[in-house]
Amino acid sequence: MRLSLNGSRVSVGIKKMEEKKKTIGVRCLLAVGVVLCLSSLAVATEETKQKQLRFRENGEFKILQVADMHYADGKTTPCRDVLPSENVSCSDLNTTAFLHRMILAEKPDLIVFTGDNIYASDATDAARSLDAAFSPAIFASIPWAAVLGNHDQESALSREGVMKHIVSLNHTLSQVNPSEVDLIDGFGNYNLEVHGVEGSGFENKSVLNLYFLDSGDYSKVPSVSGYDWIKPSQQLWFQRTSMKLQRAYVSKAEAQEAPAPGLVYFHIPLPEYANVVDSLNYTGVKQDPISSASVNSGFFTTMVEAGDVKAVFTGHDHLNDFCGKYTGIQLCYAGGFGYHAYGKAGWARRTRVVVATLEKTDKASWGPLKSIKTWKRLDDQNLTTIDVQVLWSNSSPGAGGA
Repeated sequence: MRLSLNGSRVSVGIKKMEEKKKTIGVRCLLAVGVVLCLSSLAVATEETKQKQLRFRENGEFKILQVADMHYADGKTTPCRDVLPSENVSCSDLNTTAFLHRMILAEKPDLIVFTGDNIYASDATDAARSLDAAFSPAIFASIPWAAVLGNHDQESALSREGVMKHIVSLNHTLSQVNPSEVDLIDGFGNYNLEVHGVEGSGFENKSVLNLYFLDSGDYSKVPSVSGYDWIKPSQQLWFQRTSMKLQRAYVSKAEAQEAPAPGLVYFHIPLPEYANVVDSLNYTGVKQDPISSASVNSGFFTTMVEAGDVKAVFTGHDHLNDFCGKYTGIQLCYAGGFGYHAYGKAGWARRTRVVVATLEKTDKASWGPLKSIKTWKRLDDQNLTTIDVQVLWSNSSPGAGGA
């Protein structure tokens, strides 16, 4: 069963958004067939930008990964690769409805959009499409972060322009690039720290580090065909950021012996994803080729050497949704989310959830990270949960947990 947003639901949405005007400080309207806020008025405040992510009082932090929405013009944009029975009135609004449902079901602490957020070549107005694509996260007042894919810039908005528009939106923690770096390839390289529970000994320490990188679009080297890759300048920034975070984590107070776990998000998978498939050691399915760059930039080795990364999350190959460990790092796909993106009729659109859980201390407080677990949810009648697995645990052999 697929949910679509009919006129009455949109009307209800407008009413609810009008009620929320005073709290979120934006004006809402019906545009491209979905309730959204005018981007010129939905500018993120400094307070939002500086909001500190931290674990809940129950010791958990939940991330919802949304890959490949391929949003275009809302209700006029047709769905791709759905069953004939599902094709009636199916549009971008089904993508919006799926995200609304997931937010209500999972109540994430952070939503991460891993590229191809819009299918820009089909978008009449890229800025409006971006507004509509991210509107469920904005309306829910949930912190969110985004990186770019290979289709986001295929309109009048350049790649830099798309990222600048994203960072102007309300409740986003996205950044165009790190402020301390003068020259770095791409747009959307940044990190976020997730601090421990307020009132615990780790409230001023990042116990989970999130890295976001721009994996580019297409090769700019004439002799190399295909997709782009993560460049040396980005890898250098990642190395220095990882080292800085690790030094902070092992210092007082609550000094730790091993680095805080890190998770990495970008769009185009690394060539090493193919090694996971070759080993047959994965959970989920592979139905697409691994569409990585045709050259190996060495970023996987950079992450292994850094020592803190436990999992990588990408999109790009919509019919792949597996997670598998290779050389100590879990390499994961989310599976295709959007209805204007290619898919497979009868194979439900899906999203990935990651939950990090802290260790309970002897003093009935919360300590460092204990485990990272994941599952996927399908866009069916029950938002079915599948493929629950533990990605990392500080009690597992070679985990390097604190």
